[in-house]
Amino acid sequence: MNICVYGASSNDIDKSYIYAVEQLGALMAERKHTLVFGAGGQGLMGAVARGVSSKNGHIIGVTPSFFDVDGILYEGDMELIKTNTMRERKQIMEDNSDAFIMVPGGVGTYEEFFEILTLKQLGRHGKAIVIFNINGFFNELLNMMKETADQGFMSSATNEIYIVMNNATEILDYIEKYTPEIGKVFKF
Repeated sequence: MNICVYGASSNDIDKSYIYAVEQLGALMAERKHTLVFGAGGQGLMGAVARGVSSKNGHIIGVTPSFFDVDGILYEGDMELIKTNTMRERKQIMEDNSDAFIMVPGGVGTYEEFFEILTLKQLGRHGKAIVIFNINGFFNELLNMMKETADQGFMSSATNEIYIVMNNATEILDYIEKYTPEIGKVFKF
């Protein structure tokens, strides 16, 4: 199974996040899953790739050509797909993935997550979406999502089309058992 991981490109984060995401990557490879990611070598993107590589797993990196400068891309063994734009990058990542995991990150990570969530809500895909809530990082985001539904700006059904977990083994168990809901449009 191809699993897309969205996450931070920054190294200026607590090492507990890096360790948890490296472990996720290693477990993905042990369970014969392919990593699809933004091809970054730093932060949590680099961590998940190192984890997959540590167990000789397969990696598909997708990057816009303008990121191909020293120190940006993961330097380990991976199948590298270059795009012209960030939009094209996201489309290729979506098309090549069977499930999505958001690990802690910044605005780019949020943007990727919210696009894939919106597309699922609109019935454009039925793939699993998981938030890996390491150290409670996403608690405030989850509160905002609940408040958004509570105030009527979105349906509470939106908060039911992704799952929040804090254990890598349980995340992969969930993804492996997940049945896609093809073409279902969720109330919004």
